[in-house]
Amino acid sequence: MSTSAQFDFAPLLPAGLPAPAARWTGLAKYSFVGGNNDPDQVPVDGLLEAVNAVLKREGRNLATYNLAHGPQGYLPLRQFLTEKLKRDAGIACTPEEIMIVSGSLQALDLVNQTLLAKGDTVLIEQETYQGSLNRLTRLGVNAVGIPLDGDGIRIDALAAALADHRRRGITPKYIYTIPTVQNPTGSILPESRRAEMLKLSKEYGVPIFEDDCYADLIWNGERPPAIYAMSKHGGVIHIGSFSKSIAPALRVGFIVAPWEIMSRMLPMKTDAGSGALEQMVLSEYCTPHFATHVPKLTRGLRAKLDTLMEALNEQFGTSAEFEAPKGGIFLWVKLPDNVDTMKLYQAALAAGVSINPGPEWSTCKAHSTSRLRLCFASPSHEQIREGVAVLAEVCRKEFGVPARSSNVEKRG
Repeated sequence: MSTSAQFDFAPLLPAGLPAPAARWTGLAKYSFVGGNNDPDQVPVDGLLEAVNAVLKREGRNLATYNLAHGPQGYLPLRQFLTEKLKRDAGIACTPEEIMIVSGSLQALDLVNQTLLAKGDTVLIEQETYQGSLNRLTRLGVNAVGIPLDGDGIRIDALAAALADHRRRGITPKYIYTIPTVQNPTGSILPESRRAEMLKLSKEYGVPIFEDDCYADLIWNGERPPAIYAMSKHGGVIHIGSFSKSIAPALRVGFIVAPWEIMSRMLPMKTDAGSGALEQMVLSEYCTPHFATHVPKLTRGLRAKLDTLMEALNEQFGTSAEFEAPKGGIFLWVKLPDNVDTMKLYQAALAAGVSINPGPEWSTCKAHSTSRLRLCFASPSHEQIREGVAVLAEVCRKEFGVPARSSNVEKRG
């Protein structure tokens, strides 16, 4: 036994730490979890060319923190983003209003560190990104869920929540929204609702925190302008990522914000700069290739979604309810009320299928108990079909679902 194994660190640990991590044992045989993307769609050849070209040209700059481009990141990548954001999202900004970060998770941390203190309140979509919810819980922040419908966050419910908090003398620190391909529901907030949200933001003095991580992956390629682009009063912070459009393991995201708040976030970024090589390679690859790569990627993802929906219909029949998402890599599925997806998660994992149980993606556990999120981007078409069949078998054994064959209920 090594000496480190004999030392008891437990008495030294401060209160409030997260639970200890389990040892990594690899992905499940049929993995429908996380934001992993399609391995066949990573543009490996293009990235290889970009690595060689940019290292030969600028590799010596790696000797200087931030490549001597300052704490906001590699300037050519920020310049690419100004053009991309203008073209795709209608955002008119300068490179000085963009900060490159280590994935959108660091963006969440920087915004939260700058704006939040223990006991604060934020308004957040009822079903939302688990990473956002976990962070707010750890910070001791009150996350108030606002219900969604097929078009995203309900503005009437948001208005009611803002009015209720004002009556109680509480000003929420921000409204967090994933308006463009919502995670996990896959909806796109219409432009009219974005305008109404901005009116409420101004009326109540509550900024909007716009997470646009999945906005590149829309089936028809058409999206409303970003909320940031529509704002006249500057009360919006916008974040995005290359994780879904290029590759999640690269860990490159970005924040777009007015300098007034950007200048307060910068001192919080104490990592001496996000990975420079990734920034250089992305800039080199994306400037000529991004606009052609993304439509090809989304066509492949749409085909996998079709396979998943067909497999669910075949294996579950009417027991699995879902709305086809307008883009992205996730399908939000409702199973019969008697299914507890937290229990299903454990039983499915034992059978080699990993799923994301609904309660981990919601502020309302009762509403999400029988729901689950399936990532269809990473598994192959064959794995999707096989994995859904195994999941259905587990549901039969554990919950008696689905209990029909050819629309005739099984007896016994």
